[in-house]
Amino acid sequence: MALTRADWLVREAAHHERADALTADHRARSQRGEKHPVWDFLFTYYGYKPAQVRRWHPGAGVELENAPERSAWRWYSPGRSADSVVPDAAAFAAEKSDLAGLVERMLRRTASRPGQFGCFGLHEWAMVYRADELRHAVPLRLGQAGTDAVVENHDLRCTHFDAFRFFTPEAVPRNRSPLTREDQPLFEQPGCLHAGMDLYKWATKLGPLIPGELLLDAFELARDIRLLDMEAAPYDLAPWGVIPVPIETAEGKAEYVRRQRGFADRGAALRIALLQAWLGTSVRVA
Repeated sequence: MALTRADWLVREAAHHERADALTADHRARSQRGEKHPVWDFLFTYYGYKPAQVRRWHPGAGVELENAPERSAWRWYSPGRSADSVVPDAAAFAAEKSDLAGLVERMLRRTASRPGQFGCFGLHEWAMVYRADELRHAVPLRLGQAGTDAVVENHDLRCTHFDAFRFFTPEAVPRNRSPLTREDQPLFEQPGCLHAGMDLYKWATKLGPLIPGELLLDAFELARDIRLLDMEAAPYDLAPWGVIPVPIETAEGKAEYVRRQRGFADRGAALRIALLQAWLGTSVRVA
């Protein structure tokens, strides 16, 4: 597939407009020196700046005609005509073989598994269980004793290592399975909120191999999941307009699972789309 310069400039401009809208509030807060306990995570934890979100690429194998300004961009190779370039999946794999292998394993294995929906977002509670000092300067909605009681009255079923690694020492042995970085591809499953948010991370790591439109779809999914993650967390975020989903109640659990399933469906479609954009339309995950 090839895009004329006129066509790809239109797509690039549309991407810039959409990305700017998605990051406008964060950029404004940054200029004022303000922190936000919910939304800063998308930029600090993942470490990608708004400028990276704004950068548009056509995706692997899509040739940009008359694009000499991109000839020196990383993982772009010469196209079929003068001054044309194309994002090169083979060049990426040759330079970043370990990363390419990890991303493919994570996407394929997660896509091949059924979702699990019984965690109720308790990973955030496990991070402050019997804690002497909180990770965030935000008070606990139920207080320390009430928060500890919720953890003790539930089964911790976290499957995501990058959440599990922040558990307090007292919470670690309460998890159903011990998790390690090496075993992460074995446990990751599509019902996990953080596995859904991480689609944004994988899309960004693949750089020009992922169409800009898919990157922003992944960012939007991460944004929407992050809100539920914090609504279900033990923190009192009322000053920031966050209405809690009280997962310590039957009603809160039901709402959490309902929305979790919706995110899992969105993530499943996006996971396949990322694999297909990167590796081709014949991708199979089973």
